[in-house]
Amino acid sequence: MAAKPKTRPGSIVPYVNNQGVRIHYEVVGAGPPLFLHHQTFGSLESWQDFGYLNALKRDRQLILMDARGHGASDKPHDPSAYSLPLRVGDVTAVLDDLGIGQTDYFGYSLGGWIGFGLARYAPPRLRSLILGGAHPYAENMQVFRDMMPQDPGAFIAMLEKVFGPHMTPAIRARLLANDLKALLVLTQDRDSLADILPTMTMPCLLFAGDADPRLPQVQECTKELSNATFFAVPASDHLASLARSDLVLPHVRAFLADLRQ
Repeated sequence: MAAKPKTRPGSIVPYVNNQGVRIHYEVVGAGPPLFLHHQTFGSLESWQDFGYLNALKRDRQLILMDARGHGASDKPHDPSAYSLPLRVGDVTAVLDDLGIGQTDYFGYSLGGWIGFGLARYAPPRLRSLILGGAHPYAENMQVFRDMMPQDPGAFIAMLEKVFGPHMTPAIRARLLANDLKALLVLTQDRDSLADILPTMTMPCLLFAGDADPRLPQVQECTKELSNATFFAVPASDHLASLARSDLVLPHVRAFLADLRQ
């Protein structure tokens, strides 16, 4: 059973229980629903950090979730707790708790991969997909596990290099609050989801930084989709392409406006 929603002015701040794991989410704004799913190391506050929340809440009901292992959601240390069907179930449990049958979905990196998972395991819940820095092909995640020292000081030093000028005191504090063991456990090698691409007929918008190592796979994926467009974020690596909301948001808002027409 889902927990009773807790409320505060202008938003709803409830939790929902998915097979024993408590998932935290928030709802902000009004209009057609748009589900926002953050990246690894992030939380639902990432959308505020990088300027998306205020820009999109003007005419959208934004549903923001802390992925399991992140933020205020539970952080299991059992690797089996992070299977893709369970992660997809977290999203659908939130939608069920809100009584929303179908939504537009915007996911970045981890959130983008889970978007492909939704297309496999819960396609009726998707009206459209906006997927950044993510592809559906098999991927060895060892390079990401290597970025996760279990000493907090080393962890934040590594992330300060990754975030560079995008690191703020608020982001730094949230990163330090991460459960490092959970982050390591949840960063698992990914099986291919490419067989679902022919079935993905919903409108899709894909993007990646022009210096993101995943760029070629994202471009290839776009070619295999029947109803997709792609744009590259100039002079941006994997993190910077999310942080540059000034470059991403015009494409996102135009895509969403076309859906309404």
